[in-house]
Amino acid sequence: MLVGQIRRITTPRTTHERLNDRLDTEARQISNTVSDLRSLYALTQAATEEFNLLDREFVAVGSGIETVAREWICDEFCFVASAYGFTDADAEELTAGRDW
Repeated sequence: MLVGQIRRITTPRTTHERLNDRLDTEARQISNTVSDLRSLYALTQAATEEFNLLDREFVAVGSGIETVAREWICDEFCFVASAYGFTDADAEELTAGRDW
């Protein structure tokens, strides 16, 4: 346990790790603070920006987020919104501002 804590402090975090942490944070915030679609969309924009950063890192090394992955990510945004009771959330609005 202590070794894991030290690693977290001393090891640079990858975009993937930051993205996972961001998604965990967003899920907690949805359940604690989001009361309407407008606030949900504001929250998902921050997570979308994390995916934009990840895509830029992929592009920098000659890759990118694949089409299937793009669709899956958007579907997951919809799934999470629906799971928290936002069944009328617009799929495009959930990830508006995406560069991928």
